[in-house]
Amino acid sequence: MSTINAAVVESFDEPPHFRSVPAPEAAPGQEEVEVLAVGVHPATRGIAAGKHYTSPKTLPALAGADAVVRREDGSLAFVMPMGSGSLAERIVIDPASAIPVPDGADPAVLAATMNPALSSWTALRTRVPFQAGQSVLVHGATGNAGSTAVKVAKHLGAERVIAAGRNRSRLDELAAEGADAVVQLTPDEDATAAALAEAAANVDVVLDYVWGPPTELAMRAVLGARTEHTRLLDWVQIGGMGGDAITLSGHALRSNAFRILGSGFGAVEMDVMHREFTELVAAIAAGGMAVRPHPFPLEKVEEAWAHQDDPGERTVILL
Repeated sequence: MSTINAAVVESFDEPPHFRSVPAPEAAPGQEEVEVLAVGVHPATRGIAAGKHYTSPKTLPALAGADAVVRREDGSLAFVMPMGSGSLAERIVIDPASAIPVPDGADPAVLAATMNPALSSWTALRTRVPFQAGQSVLVHGATGNAGSTAVKVAKHLGAERVIAAGRNRSRLDELAAEGADAVVQLTPDEDATAAALAEAAANVDVVLDYVWGPPTELAMRAVLGARTEHTRLLDWVQIGGMGGDAITLSGHALRSNAFRILGSGFGAVEMDVMHREFTELVAAIAAGGMAVRPHPFPLEKVEEAWAHQDDPGERTVILL
């Protein structure tokens, strides 16, 4: 029996381990591919820790949630074999799910950037009627997904992007990278509310990676400061760093053209997602946006799992 090297989850309480496993065999309708790069994202870590809805039901199991791969014909593709893992020298895929990657694209950059960019790209392209020239508030902009959302919004034509987050130095970097205004979220609620009201009173879309009490504060500040109450405001819930629930006054919904909606895998048809992923891959490959990869070889997967990414950086395992 031939074998390959892989990163294997043997316990939800430990990082994946470098192991030799049986080589995969493609069933009818499947394709065996060579894995080039795998991003170690928060979701990837959560899956391997048994804390994600796609976590394996039985162990051992392959780690990894996505990959840049080389197909049988030599072309590159981006795949997300959710539920079956991707951190192995070779895996099998459903060819219909493979997202084509343009020639010359850097697999490490693509693996680092796709996951952080997916949420904002999908939200702006499929969940709200966003148009070039509109304005966007990114609430929780100093994490990787939020920072990338600033770049995505600009890439898609936002005239004004406001970045709100806790990390002052990262906010300053985002201002240099294209954010039109920044708001620091501080323990001083009055000061935070005043800053949000001044910077984001009439935004068209909010991409919210925070939720919980900080979002309650932000909603009150923005809605209370709007000068055009009939101007549609779409508030998109994407992440929950600040909590899983909010309390919202019915008055806020009745007194403004205000919609709250979520964006995630359960909210968008898969054929639409495939189309959008294809366009996002092309945009990243063309240099439209990038997260800096911090590479590790497969045999150092435990070290990779322990690495804490700096702002604007993402751990990537290269095979």
